[in-house]
Amino acid sequence: MNLTEANEGDFCAQSSNFSCFETASLTAVDVLMYSAAAAVVFLTVCGNLLVIISICHFKQLHTPTNLLLLSLAVADFLVGITVMPFHFVMLIESHWCFDAVVCIIYNAASFYLTCVSIYNVACIAVDRYFALCNPFLYSTEVTVNATLKIISLLWLYSMVYNLILLYFNGNIIDIENTICAGECSLAVNDIWAVVDFILVFIAPCLTIIIMYLNIFAIAKRHANTIRCAREQHHSKNTRKMNYSVASERKAAKTLGILVFAFLLCLVPYYISVFLDVYIRKPSVYLAILNMLSLLYLNSSINPIIYALFYSWFQKCVKLILTLKICSSESSLINVLSKDT
Repeated sequence: MNLTEANEGDFCAQSSNFSCFETASLTAVDVLMYSAAAAVVFLTVCGNLLVIISICHFKQLHTPTNLLLLSLAVADFLVGITVMPFHFVMLIESHWCFDAVVCIIYNAASFYLTCVSIYNVACIAVDRYFALCNPFLYSTEVTVNATLKIISLLWLYSMVYNLILLYFNGNIIDIENTICAGECSLAVNDIWAVVDFILVFIAPCLTIIIMYLNIFAIAKRHANTIRCAREQHHSKNTRKMNYSVASERKAAKTLGILVFAFLLCLVPYYISVFLDVYIRKPSVYLAILNMLSLLYLNSSINPIIYALFYSWFQKCVKLILTLKICSSESSLINVLSKDT
């Protein structure tokens, strides 16, 4: 080891033990930015916690679709706890302020939970497609137990894949070199970048888009069928069919808004990451950080979408905040009725 390498090693050792909070003096702008970041983290954690409690507590909500929403809410909740605080501190301070172990946890959680969220949204799209395309087969084959198995496999696959991705790109073994540069970024070679781009972005997004194009086509076909039935005769069975189809279409529309918001936050980030593989410039890295913030903000948006478009979630929140869920047999309350 020459003198330069020794000096670099000493610098890395010092920088890895350096904390932004020991010497930094906060300005009014910093306080404002930290307050905004804290509000976003609070909204993300509390909003998704309400979704988790609602679906877990009320038995009427134990359906395959809601279990997928529960899985997505758990991922968003964990993003709010393990990823957002460190990301916003790094964004505000313009460099990494924590040690190497925290950096490993941050990167692993970020990649893992993003992957889980993407595949969850893809599963929601497939779920809605089969619910509209073949309602009878869906009601008999897509059960709660089957959905739980799919969700378990999804989380397990995402964990194994991202651990392999991080390990074989040296992001676990050589993390000290990254911290030395004042950053907590990932080094991914060109081959792995393309593989990750296809597996975690292209394939799920194509699935989502194809499923929802088919859903809109089926919804249009159902609307034409209902219109023809209304013109021929008005019967009780026709009204029941209208209500059932309308209910499925409303669910598909609401989840379509959720999926659209997710893609709106996801696509800019992955485009920036893909460009960074071929264009190594500070401006591209800065764009990645900003787009990553947009991706994390999606975890805050989802509970707002539920609150705006799901009446059952509004009722559940009211029951939770008024502590009525503490009463006996509160899990049996009908939260789907209009007069609850």
